[in-house]
Amino acid sequence: MDRRDSLLAALVASIWGLNFVAIDWGMRDVDPLIFVAVRFVVVLVPALFLVPRPHLPWSTILAVGAFMSLGQFGFLYVAMDAGMPPGLAALVLQAQVIFTVVIAAGVLRELPTAQQAAGVLIGSVGLVVVGLGRGGDVPLVALALCLLGALSWGVGNVVSRSSGATGGLALTVWSALVVPLPLVGLSLVLDGPQGLVDSATAFGWEAAMSTLYTAGLASLVGYGIFNTLLSRNPSAAVVPWVLLAPVVAMASAWVLLGQQPNVAEAGGGLVMISGVLVALRPPARTTGGSAPTGADPPCEADATAAGGQVSRSASRRGSRSLRR
Repeated sequence: MDRRDSLLAALVASIWGLNFVAIDWGMRDVDPLIFVAVRFVVVLVPALFLVPRPHLPWSTILAVGAFMSLGQFGFLYVAMDAGMPPGLAALVLQAQVIFTVVIAAGVLRELPTAQQAAGVLIGSVGLVVVGLGRGGDVPLVALALCLLGALSWGVGNVVSRSSGATGGLALTVWSALVVPLPLVGLSLVLDGPQGLVDSATAFGWEAAMSTLYTAGLASLVGYGIFNTLLSRNPSAAVVPWVLLAPVVAMASAWVLLGQQPNVAEAGGGLVMISGVLVALRPPARTTGGSAPTGADPPCEADATAAGGQVSRSASRRGSRSLRR
């Protein structure tokens, strides 16, 4: 990557890291399920009328949306509403790499290489450290919900991988169709019509600015730049930049919200990210062969989206190593 592309990659990672702070800042008294629904309505309109539908079966498009958008962000927003700090949420969501490698091994028979298995083990240890050492202001239920979001993301990665989808903005936009109505319906079941009225009343300028940031800047603009970088650089050179997002999220939450991570959170996070880096490291070249150089473009829209490409790249490297 040249200097311009490196700066663009760092910019996208920063945008995605700040995304978590924007969610926390804007949601406040708005029902988290309604807040997610509004975000994806903004993603859909007007992009739905400008972006052609991907050449995939509707079942695949809706399944990707159900896991990578509806499940992932539904659990994430509820977790943050339950007390999960934005910096820690960005970090814990990277557990999707671990989940994806494990699920792909069981469902797609894409057995991980020894290096990937070691990375998963290291990352799991870091995740345990984060979970056991979380601050007293982080409820266990919030951590569990965030992990469910990472699990849903991992399942979505495997669904996308098994479909042979090449990814792109089209899949991001069209798969979002499955998000708004189920979340509004669930909110009605849990809180009744009054919950919608309360959310509408609480939806002030902060919520509007947060939605514009998460949907417009983080999802559509950030995704567009990242996909462009992948189109002209090897994924191994682009994808690791995504790991800056949790760092930016934790640093910005510390500076802007006063949410300082404790030693266990910071140390466990460092171990976890190290494990992800080990799992993603390109295999060493062997005599008479070459290491794979890339993967398909990602299928998701923001910080959490790029991580999907991280795990898909890891899965592809494992399967290609087996075929050799």
